[in-house]
Amino acid sequence: MAAVKLSKDIVRSFVNSFDTFLFDCDGVLWAGSKIINRAIETVNYLKESGKQIFYVTNNSTKTRSQYLEKLTKLGFNAEENEIATSGYLVASYLQSINFKQTAYLIGSKGFAEELENHGIKHTQIGPDVMTIEMQYYVNGKIEMEEDVGAVVIGFDEYLSYPKILKAANHLANPDCLFLASNADETFPMEIPLVVPGTGVMVRAVETASLRTAKVFGKPSVAMFEAISKKCKIDPKRTLMIGDRCNTDISFGKNCQLTTLLVLTGVTSLKQLEQYKNNEQPLLIPDFYTDSLGDLLDLLEQ
Repeated sequence: MAAVKLSKDIVRSFVNSFDTFLFDCDGVLWAGSKIINRAIETVNYLKESGKQIFYVTNNSTKTRSQYLEKLTKLGFNAEENEIATSGYLVASYLQSINFKQTAYLIGSKGFAEELENHGIKHTQIGPDVMTIEMQYYVNGKIEMEEDVGAVVIGFDEYLSYPKILKAANHLANPDCLFLASNADETFPMEIPLVVPGTGVMVRAVETASLRTAKVFGKPSVAMFEAISKKCKIDPKRTLMIGDRCNTDISFGKNCQLTTLLVLTGVTSLKQLEQYKNNEQPLLIPDFYTDSLGDLLDLLEQ
């Protein structure tokens, strides 16, 4: 199976075949602080044309309201109910099961605020470092939090040995939940630099605890199920647009959606060829193009 490159010959019938468009954000709409070519104009055009729009991101560092603020400030014609973040999904899940204990949080301020918005108690965020040698630390200097019923992991720039140690020991209790916002290996950036993502943090705790986290972000179907509960969506007339094959494209495939890869983020054309040669159908998009703005450029030709 080979991905089809979008062209002006097929783009109009392609766009007309969908009622709903799901957009990943990092690597599709922007990379770091840089807006990607004509992304704003393209999304707004589709919405003004009557298409149903959703922003689906694995990034848990911002709340939905913070994402809305960013999107509207940049010029996207967005609404909060169009935004689904992995942090929001974790918080909604804990609320849905009437979770009353404390969540041991490895995460950011935005993730903490999302938990608070859903009435979920959590441990303090920020640095947690060892000020003494490890053998002395593990022999009496550890201050474990009480009443922890879940270990929750998102992106945490202050990840440390004490945090991994505490998380693993909380997870020694088989009744302690183990939840992760996403498992992305890296962040797409506007500069050629490898920036480790949440997946690095999740793997560290999984390795130490010998347990596997329940991941809520893409490629899990949890994000699509959450959107589908609130809005009428026909999977056959829905397009998932992303920059990363092992999350965005696999997510679309898992949810029976048509998929479009843009080459402005993580996955390159060379990697796409490797997936094809290795016969990895879940990683091969139905279509691909250089950037999201190509949709509008091709329609205008």
